[in-house]
Amino acid sequence: MTDARRIVAAQIVTRRRARLLARDFRGWLRASEASFIVLAIGIGGAAGLLSVILGALARTLQHVLFALPPNTRLSGVTELVLASLIVLPVGGVVLTGFSYVTRARKRRLVDAVEANALHGGRMSLPDSLVISGQTVLSNGFGASVGLEAAYAQMGGAVASVLGGWLKLRRADQRTLVGAGTGAAIAAAFGAPLAGAFYAFEIVIGAYTPSAIAPVAAAALAGALVAQTFGQQPYLIDAASNVSVETHHYLIYAGLGAICALLGIVLMRAVALVERVTRQVGLPDWARPALGGLLLIPIAMVSPQVLSAGHDALHADLALGASIGFILLVLLAKSAASVVSLGFGFRGGLFFASLFLGTLIGHLFAASLTTLVGYTVVDPHNAALVGMGSGERMVENVR
Repeated sequence: MTDARRIVAAQIVTRRRARLLARDFRGWLRASEASFIVLAIGIGGAAGLLSVILGALARTLQHVLFALPPNTRLSGVTELVLASLIVLPVGGVVLTGFSYVTRARKRRLVDAVEANALHGGRMSLPDSLVISGQTVLSNGFGASVGLEAAYAQMGGAVASVLGGWLKLRRADQRTLVGAGTGAAIAAAFGAPLAGAFYAFEIVIGAYTPSAIAPVAAAALAGALVAQTFGQQPYLIDAASNVSVETHHYLIYAGLGAICALLGIVLMRAVALVERVTRQVGLPDWARPALGGLLLIPIAMVSPQVLSAGHDALHADLALGASIGFILLVLLAKSAASVVSLGFGFRGGLFFASLFLGTLIGHLFAASLTTLVGYTVVDPHNAALVGMGSGERMVENVR
């Protein structure tokens, strides 16, 4: 046998051994619950790191494009000059160019929720990169959308690709994708419980005993990795000097119902604007740019309507803004979110719903005080209840 034949034979033997080892590893992984949890932890760590990277990219864009002060987010500035708001329609043009180059409009892009519901957890990594890029550009150029879609998309895509390589069963694949998305959300907010609930209720669609351990482990891993790389947990001060009495729960239930109704109106408005812009014959390539132009007068009312609203939420909770200003920001933020999504910017309403919920809670408490002549519920508590109801209203409508 010649040397060349020996080399070829050795390569064939090596490849066979590698396939056998991979098969044995996959079999061991599918048969062992502990190994699946370890895999979920690895996915959670990767999702957490990707969330840090995506968030840093969007914030860097905002700081460069809007010339923001250090340690300040876009929604936290008090005012923006008209010249800087030209970034909004420019962002629409850039988004259209990005979608054209990546051919995003030539095919249907599948997100993590749809992948788990219809495709057994199978996701495309190139498509996920496109969705994440669109979301980062939309948020980075100031559109009134959050980055949660990008976080969840990349966390789910990493889990899907690895699960496909390991040839996991359909149920395990769906669980792993849910764990990846939950870990990404947990990393973004420093909230493992929120990430786990997101995975179960939005992506997996059910609470199953077999999924609890991997999803929880992935969420914890994602949050820890994000904090290791400097991501600060999103903390809300829940202290209040007013005790909560029994009848307050009924009042807060009414607040939740109001948030639910407004959530339905908001989501219907997004769908209506999108449908109308298509029916009037507005080209797809022109929609984001026109949406950016429409955002300029809204942003002139208050820069709090731009981006997701992280700093704006903290400011309104801590400073106790006037009722007139809160009502103005509520209407402006709702309009900005509807325009952004309806005209083709990519992103979500997850954090925007938290922000809107706090504003509704403030207005609810103030309205009760005006009606009866004294403080019925603490405005701070009402804002926190509204925040929780706001998140639930948008996700349930979706």
